[in-house]
Amino acid sequence: MAEKIDLTGSLTLIRHGQTDWNKNHLMQGSSDIPLNDRGRQQAVETGDKLADLGLGFDVLVSSPLSRARETAEIVGSRLGLELTATYEGLVERHYGEAEGLDIPEEARRAPDAFYQGVESERSVYVRGVQTLREIVLAYPGQRIIAVSHGSLIRRVLSASNGREWATPVPNAAPLEIPLEGLFAWREEDEPLLVGKP
Repeated sequence: MAEKIDLTGSLTLIRHGQTDWNKNHLMQGSSDIPLNDRGRQQAVETGDKLADLGLGFDVLVSSPLSRARETAEIVGSRLGLELTATYEGLVERHYGEAEGLDIPEEARRAPDAFYQGVESERSVYVRGVQTLREIVLAYPGQRIIAVSHGSLIRRVLSASNGREWATPVPNAAPLEIPLEGLFAWREEDEPLLVGKP
């Protein structure tokens, strides 16, 4: 008999704050680009909004990339939370040769058709979902914040909601993930293709 999974907690994903590459519409991917001043302010505002909700978050994790880690630290400072851990599995999709470029719209939709070394859609889905499941299982019943990246968050939203999530995720935007959907998605399920990275 399968062990029952504790879904009494919650999982809120936050995209990192703005960077200069975001501002200039450059593909970041797994390049370690720091927050700019606007991104730091966005993180403060998000932390304050979450504090005002009074939800009492317990755990704060992030991607190890500096833009996500700094966003997490700023949000945490507004909530009285220390960064608990970083997870490699929360890193943004690797865009290979496209990183650092302002690429055309059609290439943004399917970068692996235009550039070498781009991580596959399936890999991002599997990595994102598996990492977030690992985090939820490590902190059962806890209210978790995970700071990550736009492409990964949209793919996790698509998987956990069972439909394509094509809407871009704004910088420093918090989104709650349905835990039932996160644990219902199976690796053999066909990835839902998303519009923009």
